[in-house]
Amino acid sequence: MAGQNVLNFSDSSFDGDVLKSDIPVLVDFWATWCGPCRAIAPVVDQIATEYAGRLKVGKVDIDAHGDIATRYGISSIPTLLLFKEGRVVDSRVGPRGKSDLLKMLEPHVSSD
Repeated sequence: MAGQNVLNFSDSSFDGDVLKSDIPVLVDFWATWCGPCRAIAPVVDQIATEYAGRLKVGKVDIDAHGDIATRYGISSIPTLLLFKEGRVVDSRVGPRGKSDLLKMLEPHVSSD
């Protein structure tokens, strides 16, 4: 359920892929049974493609990788967290449109 520019983060890869990333990382917490998660997936895929090289985009399946979801207090999905320099700098909960997600990203992603 991820496009070619969308990574799949796991409990074991999360710290290296997200917290130690030298570019901002958008993490989509989702589950296969979640209808709103499936609805937002194409928007996440578009953002991953449009921001390739400037933003890392990935998903965490909360059923398969519950430790990460617990660590960040994920209680509702979809939840999108934006990490920069190892910290959460912004978040959105629930299905969101592309314009709302772009507002979240713009202050943190370079325009190069």
